[in-house]
Amino acid sequence: MDENNAILEKETKGYGIFVGEFTHSLDPKKRLTIPSEWRVQVGTPKSLYVLRDVTDKCLCVFSASELQRRIESIRHHSIADTKARQFSRILGAKSDLVAWDSQGRIRIKDELLDFAGLIDQVVMVGTFHSFELWNPDNWNKVSGSDTGTIREAAQYVGF
Repeated sequence: MDENNAILEKETKGYGIFVGEFTHSLDPKKRLTIPSEWRVQVGTPKSLYVLRDVTDKCLCVFSASELQRRIESIRHHSIADTKARQFSRILGAKSDLVAWDSQGRIRIKDELLDFAGLIDQVVMVGTFHSFELWNPDNWNKVSGSDTGTIREAAQYVGF
């Protein structure tokens, strides 16, 4: 690692900001290597939460701190709120907590890999607060957004 990368790593360690796009292969044991720059962003604990996406055939990967932030919005709902409980129940049951090994590899359960159609190649897409795991064909279909769509989305989120 050169000096500039070492400085950058030290300055951003644990911030949980995931940028870039990577294509990695699942190894024969179905393990996926998380890019080292993203592992630095996770901080501690050295584990990730893998959830099914609620709109697309991909997987969403969150650090513990980001998932905690998102769970807070669910906690504000009453125990009698059936929609909130159903959402929590289904998403929680279909999620996984994974830790990476000394080589930065994680093993995602087969049910989640099947949901996203992840067989050998995986496109890993940074979404700032998390990252997504895509089948390359599915990613190619959704990533071909035109400038107008991006402009509208930026206005929608106030970017």
